[in-house]
Amino acid sequence: MARSATSARGGPRERDETDATRGAESPDDQPGPPALAVEGLTKRFGDGDDAVVAVDDVSLRVERGSVVGLLGPNGAGKTTLIKCALGIVIPDAGSVRVFGTDVRDGRRAAYADVDAMLEGARNDYWRLTVRENLRYFATIGGVDPDSVAARHDRLLDRLDLADKADTPVRDLSRGMKQKVSLASVLAGGAELVFLDEPTLGLDVESARTLRAELRRLAAEEGLTIVVSSHDMTTIEAVCDRVVMLSNGRIVADDTVEALLGAAASDAVRVASPDLDAETVDGLRERFEIVGVDREATPPAVTVAAGGDRLYELTDALRAAGVTVSDIRTVQPDLEDVFLERTGTVPDAAGAGLGGESS
Repeated sequence: MARSATSARGGPRERDETDATRGAESPDDQPGPPALAVEGLTKRFGDGDDAVVAVDDVSLRVERGSVVGLLGPNGAGKTTLIKCALGIVIPDAGSVRVFGTDVRDGRRAAYADVDAMLEGARNDYWRLTVRENLRYFATIGGVDPDSVAARHDRLLDRLDLADKADTPVRDLSRGMKQKVSLASVLAGGAELVFLDEPTLGLDVESARTLRAELRRLAAEEGLTIVVSSHDMTTIEAVCDRVVMLSNGRIVADDTVEALLGAAASDAVRVASPDLDAETVDGLRERFEIVGVDREATPPAVTVAAGGDRLYELTDALRAAGVTVSDIRTVQPDLEDVFLERTGTVPDAAGAGLGGESS
């Protein structure tokens, strides 16, 4: 957890349960400045010809109650951008405002309701129990833990940690530790939260539960979330907006629906019991084969054959004696969008905030 952000909060202050869930209204009911406003942010590392521009004149706004995803390969600038937003790294140019407060003018006030979980860091105290961690992090965040005890109970229940509440974190699985890290970040009722790879180490069902909980927190409590993940399913399922970064610059910034709607798709999936290896090899001589699923019933092949090439594909299938069971256009996903915009694909190794060099 990026406790440098949390420690910017003031001294202990009373926050009752109503205050901890005061964001339950929709974002439209919450007047005022955005949760995060970055203008002309630039950060260089090194000098002269060897200087690396990690963030290059980036501007973005994160509205209250929204969930914004950061997507980009290793070195895209995600880490530096987040660390500048958290005050961990000082930019060379530009400004950062958190809930309307310029971080240069009032750091303590700006980060009073901000917390973060950064991948690659020890996010909890493993000798403490799960509940003790929540109480501890609420306390260092300036919140009386007794005033948000009901919130902690809800978090434990929704993240399937209730039966582990009195278990030392060191005795939990990796996936459970990841859930504890998230619960600790949310323990004090921060309004703006940065999450790096929140589903890392979780099984399919736990990841699905976590995604649903993040959406609920944003919708019901007005929590503002900035999430970085290489997991396209998480980004598509959780985020209202996606900011794609490449070489320190924003290459796309729009809703998930708009980005997917604007993406071109020339992939066609053909299913047929006649798709043996020889037939697929024959298609490969004339078309780009995107993928082959021999385990499907019936077997299927995905071919790059958009536009007029679709007619060529159907003719080729007919000539090969293939009886088509199903044929359909493959809808693009965020990986396709990113590839279209940058020519590269975000990779699992470099997509997280904590594992990136820039």
